[in-house]
Amino acid sequence: MKIAVIGLGVQGRKRRAVAGKRVTVTVDPVAAEADYHSIEQAPVDAYDAACVCVPDSEKPRILRHLLERGKHVLVEKPLLVPAAEIQEWTRLSKDNGATCYTAYNHRFEPHIARLKTVIEGGGLGLLYLARFFYGNGTARDVRNSPWRDQGLGVVSDLGSHLLDMALFLFGPIQAPGRLGSVNRFENRAPDHVCFSCDGRPVLELEATLLSWRNTFALDLYGEAGSAHVQCLCKWGPSTLTVRKRVLPSGRPSETVEVLEQPDPTWALELDHFLELCRSGGNNLANDLWIAERIREIAQQTSLTPDPQAKILSSHE
Repeated sequence: MKIAVIGLGVQGRKRRAVAGKRVTVTVDPVAAEADYHSIEQAPVDAYDAACVCVPDSEKPRILRHLLERGKHVLVEKPLLVPAAEIQEWTRLSKDNGATCYTAYNHRFEPHIARLKTVIEGGGLGLLYLARFFYGNGTARDVRNSPWRDQGLGVVSDLGSHLLDMALFLFGPIQAPGRLGSVNRFENRAPDHVCFSCDGRPVLELEATLLSWRNTFALDLYGEAGSAHVQCLCKWGPSTLTVRKRVLPSGRPSETVEVLEQPDPTWALELDHFLELCRSGGNNLANDLWIAERIREIAQQTSLTPDPQAKILSSHE
């Protein structure tokens, strides 16, 4: 599989490193090392698939160009466009035999995958509440970026990751997203948000760019016990604790698994994408659910800047 990497920013360079010798084409409008300044310049027979690592505003044009030519696509999250556009890409994907996959690498985090197995095994019983926290200290990096500190900021950046993990673990919860608070402490775009979604389980989600020590936590409570993920492998060590409830009350028994290893998610996600290219299919239905939840949250805040608001409100 010959791969084009479009966009040589932080994400694009990671994708290029993981794909290794499969990369035959690089595209970037300003990077001196890029082979081409636009994907339109690249010969169509020079690549079979593309990793699209560009600002949100550039994604629709590039995805349409690729899918119309039968090229498989891995596009960086989030994909926040009107539903009609996603439906059009779904049609192009099917008609041209091209996979279109939106990348959410945290699905491949070992303890997230292990937690899904625990849930499906029924060991926690009826699920009540899932509380997520995702924090990093990138507020200044984002503010100094020529394009990142705009739109919905952390709501769409880290918030979409949390929604996708919830979707992966629990399936699509149809209750609307509800904003708790959104703040711009240092940046032009929001750098902190709390939001929730009623359902089973109830979701409580918090994301911030102002956690000076990078932190991830997931606490899941059910009728028969609870499960707790602390930290991601990239920040390690990562811990999964599963507790079995004692009735009527008492200290629960627990098992603890600890992992200390390099981040495996990028390579695992590339393998998953390549398998999709062979078998067909896409995950664009996930984008519809995530975009709908973020649109609901965006409509509840006056902090939403106009350009992104226009994208999210055009959801017919």
